[in-house]
Amino acid sequence: MTENVVQLHKTPPPDMADTLTETIIDVVHDAEPRPVDPPTEAPPAGTWIAERQAYLAEAPPVIPTFLRNAAEFATAARWTVSYYAHLTGFHTVRAPVYLARLLLRAPRGTGRLLVRWGKWVADTEARPVQAKAATTADIDAWLTLSREHSRRVRPRRIASLAVATLTGITTAVSCFLVPGWTLAAYTGAAALVGLAGKKGDKPLITRYVATNVLRRLDSTEVFDALAAIGIEGKKGKRGVEFASEVMRDGPGWRAEVDLPPGVEATAVLEKRAALAAAMRRPISTVWPEADRTAHPGRLVLWVAQRDPAKAGRKLWPLMKDGQADVYEPLPYGFDPRGNLIEITLMYSNLLVGGIPGSGKTSCALAIVLGVALDPTAELWIYELKGSGDLDSVKPICHRYVSGDEDEDLEAALAGMRSGIAEYQRRAAFVRSLPASEVPEGRKVTRALAEKYPEQQLGPRVIVIDEVQELFTHDDYKDEAAVLATRLIKKARAYGIILILLTQNPDAPSLPSSVSSSVGTRLCLAVMDWRANNNVLGTGAYDRGLRATDISIDEQGTGILARGREGITVRAAFIKQTEAEDIAKRALALRTAAGTLSGQSVGATVEERDVETVADHLRAVWPDGVESVHSHRLVEALARLRPDLYKPWTEMDAAAASTALSAALKPFKISTRQLTIRDCCGGAKGLRYADLPPAEDSE
Repeated sequence: MTENVVQLHKTPPPDMADTLTETIIDVVHDAEPRPVDPPTEAPPAGTWIAERQAYLAEAPPVIPTFLRNAAEFATAARWTVSYYAHLTGFHTVRAPVYLARLLLRAPRGTGRLLVRWGKWVADTEARPVQAKAATTADIDAWLTLSREHSRRVRPRRIASLAVATLTGITTAVSCFLVPGWTLAAYTGAAALVGLAGKKGDKPLITRYVATNVLRRLDSTEVFDALAAIGIEGKKGKRGVEFASEVMRDGPGWRAEVDLPPGVEATAVLEKRAALAAAMRRPISTVWPEADRTAHPGRLVLWVAQRDPAKAGRKLWPLMKDGQADVYEPLPYGFDPRGNLIEITLMYSNLLVGGIPGSGKTSCALAIVLGVALDPTAELWIYELKGSGDLDSVKPICHRYVSGDEDEDLEAALAGMRSGIAEYQRRAAFVRSLPASEVPEGRKVTRALAEKYPEQQLGPRVIVIDEVQELFTHDDYKDEAAVLATRLIKKARAYGIILILLTQNPDAPSLPSSVSSSVGTRLCLAVMDWRANNNVLGTGAYDRGLRATDISIDEQGTGILARGREGITVRAAFIKQTEAEDIAKRALALRTAAGTLSGQSVGATVEERDVETVADHLRAVWPDGVESVHSHRLVEALARLRPDLYKPWTEMDAAAASTALSAALKPFKISTRQLTIRDCCGGAKGLRYADLPPAEDSE
């Protein structure tokens, strides 16, 4: 019997296997659905245990948490001491005001106290009773009340007379003997009397009313505000859920919200103004963000307790002392929570864009002054507006130009050409070193610059303010775009940093080759999504990086992005007088370090230009084209460098081709007869393969 059972378990007969399979399927189909969430272990409602459990859930701890945690106790004690110290100091400083108010109230208080004293001495409280007894002709009652009145009034009159006499004599004597103490005593007495002189609802100590402190954020407000802008779950489906409790986060509150399924956080970001209106709060206090580290539907809503636009400014960390290091992040400004935001310039470049009046000058000062406080950094500034906004750092600049004339624009072009020449020199030097000395990917580092001081490898920062003047100039725009793009792409590894600022970040004023290559971007208030994306990069608006939501009144506030992510930041506000003081400190640092150069020491700056006609041909050569006729190349060269090649355009086609051939002979490049059907048939021209490779190619 046992063997049969074992055998049946191992290999059931075919007919029995089919029967078992059908039985199992029937059982599965007939089974009731079972819950997948773990059951909640809770006692039946209304029982004694349930009531005690409800109490314990909300009962305070036996020992307060601040007594169990040393750090929390120290924090609480520190806060308590600082609070009451501030309270004491606040009212101590205002004590003379309180004393003056009491003295002004003293006459009214004196009158009120004299009236009360007179009523007490005359026992006026008993007069209505006596009058009633006299009216009703109740002689016994009247006589009794009269005797009682005389008994009470007589000692009061004697006491009052004695006190008045004693006070008068004491005052007369003390005025002759100790007049100072007498005056102090009577001033104090007058102040005490003034307490009785209160008028209406005017308090002696007025309360401080914080007009820019907002109510606490709670879940109901978040739910209602999201529903008001159309973010709520559909009927019968899950709606808005909180991922964590609403908590304190710096000078405000933070709420992490999971939006309804299928709704992305960007749907709230594009309705920031509507959300602030629904919450009845200033828009500058409402900051929704997407938390992509969780999922696209996670919204982080931060609401400020005080309106940042009305709050006092926070000082730039290097305002009073200290120096900077361009190889490290530089202090720049503050986020809405008040946290310090730093900006990294080394091995990157910076593009700043915003409409006029958005606070570009504040941004420029915070950046340039940070560079100025690094005595090893060389500043080349071209301020193409001519307003002198950056004149404070002129004494320490290697090269400083301010103006909007053609000669100023040409100087900016020369500065970029010099930057290219400098990075080519540095690249050649770095390539000559063994790999063991440049382990960081052939980059110029602080250690390398200090090891070879004779090579002058310190950071060179080229700042061009109002760069749209270059990019929209008929004669300079092509070369400016080529030079800027080349500097941005290749010079950063060798310590050459390009900072471009523009108040017109539209497509014509900001070439795509420039805007698409910059590593660090700062977008201030702009008018539309196109300008927003021109500065922050393609798709930034759709990712929720929207400087269009920043008001022009929020000067210096913008979105700082490096890569795909960005944060809202407000530049530290630095007054021009403060900027001059900081520049003086920077001048002292550079004088002590012996790093002043160029215009700062009265020398004439020669912008080096080592580019050749071959370099210029590579710069203007159309992508993907193997051969180009000479006259076409001459036209392109004239647009790139009109100062060099424009005279060639005044020649006929044959003469221009001959001039190009002559210029190429030193490089052993010869033109040849080419037939290009889609151009203009046969003529002299060049093949791209005939050009020598660039020495700095990567």
